[in-house]
Amino acid sequence: MQTDIDPRNLIGRKACDRNGTKIGTIDEVYLDDATGVPEWAAIRTGLFSRDAFVPLEPSELIDGTLHVPFDRALIRDAPDFGVGRHLSPDQELQLYHHYGLDVADPPPLPDRDFGRLAGTEET
Repeated sequence: MQTDIDPRNLIGRKACDRNGTKIGTIDEVYLDDATGVPEWAAIRTGLFSRDAFVPLEPSELIDGTLHVPFDRALIRDAPDFGVGRHLSPDQELQLYHHYGLDVADPPPLPDRDFGRLAGTEET
């Protein structure tokens, strides 16, 4: 998704699934803790329904509508964590797995020699 979009401008917009079927309206946008980039949208799926979390990365904003590249049934079956609260890393991982998205492991720390240990004097 375009990262230059103000997340506040997503709230209230319509969302459609991969077939163009309306899913609902965007209630909230969740930012990545480390980067501040919009990562998830909570979409109200109906008048008396719950909000479903969808990933913003593979989604596109076209003519003011968020197009999510997943089937409506998959979106409605997404884990329900409630809205208005912070998503934990474990909850995000569950959502990534639900949508079949790969989660990259953090890069390994560089292999460096940080010097001598304290108390080990060279002679």
